[in-house]
Amino acid sequence: MNTYKIAVLKGDGIGPEIVDEAINVLNAVGHKYNIEFDYNEGLVGGIAIDTVGDPFPAETQAICEASDAILFGAIGDPKFDNNPNAKVRPEQGLLKMRKTLGLFANIRPVKAYDSLLQLSPLKEQITKGSNFVVIRELTGGIYFGEPRGRSENGETAFDTCVYTREEIVRVAKMAFEYAKTRRNKLTVVDKANVLATSRLWRETVQSMEQNYPSVEVDYMFVDNAAMKLIQQPSYFDVVLTENMFGDILTDEASVITGSLGMLPSASKGSKVALYEPIHGSFPQAKGKGIANPIATILSAAMMLEDLGEVAAAKAIYQSIDNVVNENYLTVDLNPVNPVSTAEVGRRIVEYIK
Repeated sequence: MNTYKIAVLKGDGIGPEIVDEAINVLNAVGHKYNIEFDYNEGLVGGIAIDTVGDPFPAETQAICEASDAILFGAIGDPKFDNNPNAKVRPEQGLLKMRKTLGLFANIRPVKAYDSLLQLSPLKEQITKGSNFVVIRELTGGIYFGEPRGRSENGETAFDTCVYTREEIVRVAKMAFEYAKTRRNKLTVVDKANVLATSRLWRETVQSMEQNYPSVEVDYMFVDNAAMKLIQQPSYFDVVLTENMFGDILTDEASVITGSLGMLPSASKGSKVALYEPIHGSFPQAKGKGIANPIATILSAAMMLEDLGEVAAAKAIYQSIDNVVNENYLTVDLNPVNPVSTAEVGRRIVEYIK
């Protein structure tokens, strides 16, 4: 029996509800495929600020570093969002976690399910067949650049976007390797006609092309890429981009699936990897049992794949396909006859069994 230590960071809002369903699914697939999970829970985000005054406490960091993988829910709370003077915010915990754990690459798969095509605001003939991965650099760029701040009179604010060649090379290597396992096509998204950091990105990736002769590489400005995502999403296979562009484009890509609740992600680096849905904490839905747990469950399946438990991951993917095909879904995807968060989780468990 294979045993894995899993750090469980439920976070805020709907985080505890969706992570609980992912754990139920992991337990079911573990029982079937002789896998054991040793869960260790840590505080992160707003609940960590309320409890210990730190959005990513040292205790949580220690749990993460001692684990084989991290299963993460979501962070964020309106009481911090609505207070511009708050000195400590839940999102600081997420940025600190990415930085301290070296999570420099975010992998976000986007897949259009045939039975959900009608739920996308885009026409079915546009979204049908879309299946691509966005690899977003996660620990550099404008979100982390220094200096940043505001002038003394408060009338001017500034942020700095910084990238090093080393930061670009390590995430680009990952993108090239992903492309080799898929359709051998890599699209690099930048703004090299305006930004110096984007010119460094383009120059660096171009210098790496010779090491991956089987991969076809094209370069696209971010504004064009944003348009292409809506006009022809099936064009893309693997997309590589910097931190802020990736943040925006992957939320845009959620319209292809019909809901943010269908998009999982993995954050990887030199140490332990983290798996999470791409959506936020959705505080308005907290405790109502209406949150879609599928993105979190898909994230758990990605975790199993990376741990080498491919058969178990496939069982989850197939069970989710079954649930989607029978329209046994939460209100975001089935507004006429919705089921609850827990009911979706239970049905996926039933299919696994």
